[in-house]
Amino acid sequence: MRKLSILSIVLMIMVSCTEPPKKIKSTTKKAEPKQKVVKKELLLEEPALYLDEKTAIPFLFEYQKKNKENKVRISTIYGDIDLILFDNTPYHRANFIYLTKLGYFNDTFFHRVVPDFVIQGGNSDHPKTWRKRRKIGRYLLPQDNDKGHKHDRGVISIPSSEEDNPHKLASPFEFFIVQQKGGAYHLDKDFTPFGKVISGMDVVDKICAQPIDGRENPIENIKMKVKIIN
Repeated sequence: MRKLSILSIVLMIMVSCTEPPKKIKSTTKKAEPKQKVVKKELLLEEPALYLDEKTAIPFLFEYQKKNKENKVRISTIYGDIDLILFDNTPYHRANFIYLTKLGYFNDTFFHRVVPDFVIQGGNSDHPKTWRKRRKIGRYLLPQDNDKGHKHDRGVISIPSSEEDNPHKLASPFEFFIVQQKGGAYHLDKDFTPFGKVISGMDVVDKICAQPIDGRENPIENIKMKVKIIN
C-alpha cells in the first residue's frame, strides 16, 4: 500500500507538470475610450458689440475705414469660389468682411438653389447658425444699388429681409450669387450687388445643378467655409 501511495503521488505530480498553465487574469483596467472633445460653436472673434438698428450703421461706417480687405474665398465640397468686393458699396463690403472675420459663415449652408438663376447661402434655421446670429445682433442694411453695378452672371448680391420691409432693406447674414447666363437684371432696382466672382464660376454652376426639393433646398447640405484671401 505504501509503495502504491508513493507511486500515485509521483504520477499526480507528473500530470500536473504537463497541464498547460492557467491564464492569469490581468488586474490592469482596460483603458477607457477617449471622450470626444466637443468644441463649443464659437465665433473666431467676439463681436465688437451687439448690432441693432441704431448701432449697426455707425459701427460699419468706422469698420470699413479700418478694414480694407476686399477678397474672400468660399470653400465647398465642389471647390472654391473667389470673390472681390466692390469698394463703392462700403457698408455691404464691411458687413461681409466683418462676418467673415467673426467666422459667422463657417459651416453655414447654401440653403437655396434656383436652377439657371441663383445660389443663396449664409442664413438658415440651423440652431448653430441661429445662435451665431443672436450673438452678433439684429439689424438690416440699407440699399446701395445706385453705384453702377448690375446683376451680371457671377455677381454677389444681398437679398431683402423677409420682415415687413417696404424699403427692401437687406438681410446682413445671407447673400446670393447670380448663376443665370446673361445676368438677372430685373433684380437691379431692389437689391445691392456688392462684389463678383473672379474665380470658381464652374463651382457655382455645379452647386446650381444639385438636386433640390420643392422649397428649392438642396437635397444634400452644401456647407461652406469663408476666409479672407488678401
